[in-house]
Amino acid sequence: MMAYLRYGFAALVALVFVTVALANRAIIEVKLLPDTLASLFGFNLSITLPLFLILGLSIGAGLLLGFVWEWFREHGYRAEAAQLRREKEAMRAELNRAKKVAPQMHKDDVLALVEAK
Repeated sequence: MMAYLRYGFAALVALVFVTVALANRAIIEVKLLPDTLASLFGFNLSITLPLFLILGLSIGAGLLLGFVWEWFREHGYRAEAAQLRREKEAMRAELNRAKKVAPQMHKDDVLALVEAK
């Protein structure tokens, strides 16, 4: 059931994107610098693309920038989780070693400790 909802939502989003693309087919020139700065520097990079492509590339660049920013922001959490994972594995290994070394004569740990003294 969830798969159908996911496919339906993806189809709806695709339909919205296609509708926006068809409504914004005008060719737009994007310049790197304003005309006054371009005349001062003597060059100006420009590209002509359809508006929907510029919108899509802008949204994609924003998402990519946000994902990278979040990845850097969460670095501390990932490092702490890795350290805790290593500590947990070390404690688990130590517990397994202690279980192998300790005598298994008694089922009650308190009695085993008292009798060991």
